[in-house]
Amino acid sequence: MTFRIEQAAALTGIIAVAGWSGAACAAEGADEMDANAEAIVVTGSILESQQASVEAKRRADNVADIAAADAVGRFPDQNSAAALARLPAVAVQRDQGQERYIQVRGAPNRWTSVNIDGIPVVGVDEGGDTRAFRFDAIPAVLLSQIVVNKSLTSSLQADAIVATIDLQTYSPMEREGLHVTGDAGYGFMDQGGGEQRQASLRLSWSNDRFGFVVGGSHYRRKQLTDNREVGLYDEPSDASDQTFGPTEFDVRQYKLERWNNGLFGGIEFSPADGQRLYAKGIFTEFNDDEQRNQYELRLDQAAGGTRNLDEGTLVQVPLRGSFNYGEYRNRNYIGTIGGDYEGDDGFAVHVKANYTRTENTTYLPLTQASTSGLASPSLTYDRSNPNFPVVTLYQTVAGPDGNPTVGPQITDFDQGILSVGGTYMIAARQKTISDSYTLKLDMTKEFEGLTLGFGGLYADRDIAGNNFSFSNIVYLGAYGAAVGQPFDINSYVTGKPWDTQFPLGFTLNYVDNVAMRKDIDALLETLQAAGLYDTANDIPATDKYFQKEKTLAAYAMAKAEFGAATVIGGVRFERYILDNAGTVLAGGVYAPLALRRTYNDFFPSLNIKYQATDNLVLRLAGQRGVSRPAYGALRVGASINDTASPGEIGGGNPALEPEYTWGADASVEYYLPGNGLVSVAGFYRWVDDVLYQSQRPVGSDFYDFGGVDRSGYLLGATFNGDKGKLYGLEFNVLKQFDFLPEPFDGLGFQGNLTLLDGSFDTPTEKDIVFQGLSDKIANASVFYEKFGISARVSYQWRSDWLDTLGGLGSGEYRKGYENLDVSLRYAINENFTLFADLANLTDETYIAYEGTTDKPTEVEQIGARYLFGGRFSF
Repeated sequence: MTFRIEQAAALTGIIAVAGWSGAACAAEGADEMDANAEAIVVTGSILESQQASVEAKRRADNVADIAAADAVGRFPDQNSAAALARLPAVAVQRDQGQERYIQVRGAPNRWTSVNIDGIPVVGVDEGGDTRAFRFDAIPAVLLSQIVVNKSLTSSLQADAIVATIDLQTYSPMEREGLHVTGDAGYGFMDQGGGEQRQASLRLSWSNDRFGFVVGGSHYRRKQLTDNREVGLYDEPSDASDQTFGPTEFDVRQYKLERWNNGLFGGIEFSPADGQRLYAKGIFTEFNDDEQRNQYELRLDQAAGGTRNLDEGTLVQVPLRGSFNYGEYRNRNYIGTIGGDYEGDDGFAVHVKANYTRTENTTYLPLTQASTSGLASPSLTYDRSNPNFPVVTLYQTVAGPDGNPTVGPQITDFDQGILSVGGTYMIAARQKTISDSYTLKLDMTKEFEGLTLGFGGLYADRDIAGNNFSFSNIVYLGAYGAAVGQPFDINSYVTGKPWDTQFPLGFTLNYVDNVAMRKDIDALLETLQAAGLYDTANDIPATDKYFQKEKTLAAYAMAKAEFGAATVIGGVRFERYILDNAGTVLAGGVYAPLALRRTYNDFFPSLNIKYQATDNLVLRLAGQRGVSRPAYGALRVGASINDTASPGEIGGGNPALEPEYTWGADASVEYYLPGNGLVSVAGFYRWVDDVLYQSQRPVGSDFYDFGGVDRSGYLLGATFNGDKGKLYGLEFNVLKQFDFLPEPFDGLGFQGNLTLLDGSFDTPTEKDIVFQGLSDKIANASVFYEKFGISARVSYQWRSDWLDTLGGLGSGEYRKGYENLDVSLRYAINENFTLFADLANLTDETYIAYEGTTDKPTEVEQIGARYLFGGRFSF
């Protein structure tokens, strides 16, 4: 690790030295800023981007935070989630160290909705178990501006409790003439030395009547992820119990290749001033090819011995190997056509039609085998450092009495001890597709001191998918031998040791997952031809769901100006219809069931803005909002056990109600003379019918078919709880120190701190913490921009949070973490810039734990990232 950091420092130094020596020919500042009443777009320096963001925030009618164009390019951010994480009260959720979801104000990610160019989009990740939008599928380079609307106006969708995020794409009419911009970079991952690379290109041309833009982006990384997990922790049953503590040690390493691609294009035509027609198309994809090397020491299944939280000595511990070469795919196809008319009489019309298709698929052919008998090793373990237990392996031998006992220490562990005949594969699959058609209309009419607004939206969305299905088990060992294609799981062990930074106590070699997957695919074809494997069984009918949702919305609002005060009030009406169909299995009989739910709701909103002085802005806002349950959580499909007492049902909960909220926001914003901002904002959300996971009686006759009353059966699913509350304070500072003498006047600071709290109740428990709620979130950046140099050191931190409820009371928590990034830019001239992005320099270890930190359930690390390259603009 040290060697690679020194390499990165040396390359960074070269760029910095070149910057100082070439200052005479460097161009300060950047491309011109085009500011108008709708948006601010900047393609230049850190300072200009921040000034654009500050000015857009000042002009906004509601409480909002905004990231302008090149704020994205000045950070080492490959996707829009990483860019959003720089804004106040925004935290990021990572997968394998890469930003994926965002959480605004510590709320569950389902409470934040997303628009792309004003059109609502919905996520269908992980089988539709969440409506949260995946930001890792949207490359940051596609965007010109990101707006986080923390208070709502009636023209915005009501499906938001804490925020609506609008991702705004680039318009060619913002800059006349021919413009070509792009970048290319190459670097490496500190852990494992895998490459990372990125490139983007955008070409635009316009005159005063016509313009077009085309572009694309690519980002790829190859990484290793160290991972250690513990299944559960047993508690002692009494004072004499000597078999408690961790139930297993799960030793994993993932070898990943991830890549994002984006293509976009647009044409715009302005036949006359105030008139515009346009068409835009976007394709984005996130791909993840993931190899798993995993060994589980199943401590709770040992033949004998003792174990506790600190140490253990165990005899004949079964070892299970799990391997796969899996594929994750997420794709978005987005097409929008529209038109704008702004007349001299103050009348304006904006109309757009959109088609969006989102596909999320996963295929994880997980191959497993275990040891048996004396092939299972004995062991001792030491948890002096609970995050990294040290395990010593011993042979298991037969004692004088024939019972297994501890033999000699194993100095060269043989991984080829898994049972070939007992090898099986779980054909885990998930696929969810959403097709959405949306029509949106907005009209305004300006009078003296008064603007009236009217509009509506129609959205028709079809969702077909399944929750993650892993019930089809294929016995590769037995079936392979039966068809003359024997499968030996041990034959894929290589002679290459794991490249790991985590201590373990014994060494492991990699398994050739690629070759294993190739042979399994060939074997499955043979088994299918022989009638021993049926792909149709990979996804049971009870896991599938088919849903159709329609939203018809209309709103009316007014904006009145009373001297220094501006008041925006309105009401939005939404009629929401959900047709929900699926299949239920009971007593060996499949029964199709369907349900229609209709909701008619009014959502009022009020935003008051008071310009107390030229630089002081006060805001007060209130609104009603909604968050609708995820498609997978609502699914009709279920498996029913009529023989249990009481009967049991496992599946979705089609009776789920939406979560509704009343919310209040207030802020004080002081805009520093020259540039900069100091602001304090507070918010409170009252939420009804909060969602949580549990097991409760069905309480309805929905499953009463075949003459069986199942209203008293226990349903394990998502339910509506009672009331909840979420509140917090946000502090934000941004300032360049232009009052300092040269050259120190190029220094600046941007930072924010958010303090949060909240909880909800269920029928049986009170004051349950929200999933994802860190009580503190902080971001800080120190930058320097002068003489053609743009340098930035950025720090992010969030405190611990609850990750999963796990049936309430036994949840898994995530330990807070910090992240340190360094970004360097040097403008050789007005057309070329060199860059160096050094990310995750703290080499964070991400930790999950059960209740207290001395019981970690997952420890993961991916290492730092280094990327070097150049940007150009003509």
